[in-house]
Amino acid sequence: MSDAVLKTESVEVENCHPMFRDVPAGVEFNKLRKRLIRKTREAIDQFGMITPKADGSRPKWLVGLSGGKDSYGMIALLLDLQWRGLLPVDLLACNLDQGQPNFPKHILPEWLERNEIVHRIEYQDTYSIVKEKVPENATYCALCSRLRRGSLYSVAREENCDALVLGHHREDILETFFLNLFHGGKLATMPPKLVNDVGDVTVLRPLAMCAESDLESFATAMQFPIIPCDLCGSQDGLQRNLMKQMIADIETKMPGRKDVMIRAMGNINPSHMLDTKLFDFAGLSNTE
Repeated sequence: MSDAVLKTESVEVENCHPMFRDVPAGVEFNKLRKRLIRKTREAIDQFGMITPKADGSRPKWLVGLSGGKDSYGMIALLLDLQWRGLLPVDLLACNLDQGQPNFPKHILPEWLERNEIVHRIEYQDTYSIVKEKVPENATYCALCSRLRRGSLYSVAREENCDALVLGHHREDILETFFLNLFHGGKLATMPPKLVNDVGDVTVLRPLAMCAESDLESFATAMQFPIIPCDLCGSQDGLQRNLMKQMIADIETKMPGRKDVMIRAMGNINPSHMLDTKLFDFAGLSNTE
């Protein structure tokens, strides 16, 4: 990608998506924005996220918008790429109102309308289900996530979307890998692209290569109106938090390890692992 394509417009230039018209004009923000765009395009290209349709029409993506820094950053970056002509996809932002008490229902619709973003607000009271099914001292994340995903799949079908796009970033993928390693006894993580169990909706994670720290800085600079998750955000001792801290400690002691670990997940040698389903160890013998 050339510098000319990635050049960030100044405040005075109107040739940009509306949400970028009042962004910081400094060099550091420009570098951050370029880096996030580059990483997002890298994931989209590397994992073949844009699938041409048989009838020649543009693919349509349902972009999950939770109100957190990651999903705000994702919709902003996708719209930026679309505006530049680098993402030939129609986008529909979708927020799922899960019925949480004191949820500020006005924030996202007002922000979406102010920034001229096509969107849909869907109401599904998954909060009551989670509170009913999960013991008080247990973590809600797993059930909450499954219910939320199912609701978004339904919206994607109703809106004739080809894919559901989620805002999981590099650290989310690393944390999931170590959760599966330590607690699931398997080597697996969140893939950047998959098809749901029914086989009718593709799930995409275009921020797979983006660093969480970059998304935090981006959210601050863009002044996104962050909505915290009050359902489970105050729960202590979540295993994912332990993984997050472990990975952060590794990065502190050995800078650059996060990028190395992500690269390792795309550089697997089955013959040097222990999975007989992936490599025929029984059939391995000397050639002499």
